[in-house]
Amino acid sequence: MKKQIPNLLTLCNLTCGVLAAYMASLGWLHRAAVLMLAGILFDFLDGFAARLLKVQSPMGKELDSLADVVTSGVAPAIILFRILMCFQGWRYWALMAFLMPAFAAYRLAKFNLDERQGHSFLGLPVPSNALIWASLGLCVIHPDWAQVAVIPIEHIRPLLLGNGMLIALACLSLVTDVLMVSELPLMSLKFESFGWKENSLKYVLLFGIAALLVLFGIPGIALSVVWYIVLSLFTQRRHNA
Repeated sequence: MKKQIPNLLTLCNLTCGVLAAYMASLGWLHRAAVLMLAGILFDFLDGFAARLLKVQSPMGKELDSLADVVTSGVAPAIILFRILMCFQGWRYWALMAFLMPAFAAYRLAKFNLDERQGHSFLGLPVPSNALIWASLGLCVIHPDWAQVAVIPIEHIRPLLLGNGMLIALACLSLVTDVLMVSELPLMSLKFESFGWKENSLKYVLLFGIAALLVLFGIPGIALSVVWYIVLSLFTQRRHNA
């Protein structure tokens, strides 16, 4: 039974991802984002549980990737698609949102085969990319979201800023897609222990994320990903120097 605990957590991640994709397809973007965040939390916990219980296995690694494709690939793509569909005359461009699951799947397959990524990442982790789009989903909320089954398009569009926002979101999605499969060196958040000396940079990262969330609220989630990338690059540059 102990060996199955991480797998059960991974399946919770997958279930959250399936529900998030369903909610996003209905237009319930806020609920979809919350379910995505829950799935990402389960994704963190399953790896931690596997290391803590010393029950890591190839099956668990593959199952984790399958769950991440749904929770951090398909679900955020549908959130982005629903938002891009709000812009008149640009609806065919909304289909570019579905490049995200393809890049996510490729990145996860590459990660599973790349032995260089034991204690750090090359490229933007798929859950980190998903956090950007989860924060966007949290910002788009109908005042009566608990009472309505679908958020009407006319209630979403006023929260956006016209075609300039469309271009910005489309460009951002392309940039993050490329970053997922790039060779950009980024730190890993895997904790083998909780000592300050061996985890000082990870704690600095977490403290910075906490400060951004307190200062900026929901947009702080997306800013936390930027902080993660900047700190990783600074650390890598200092290490190379």
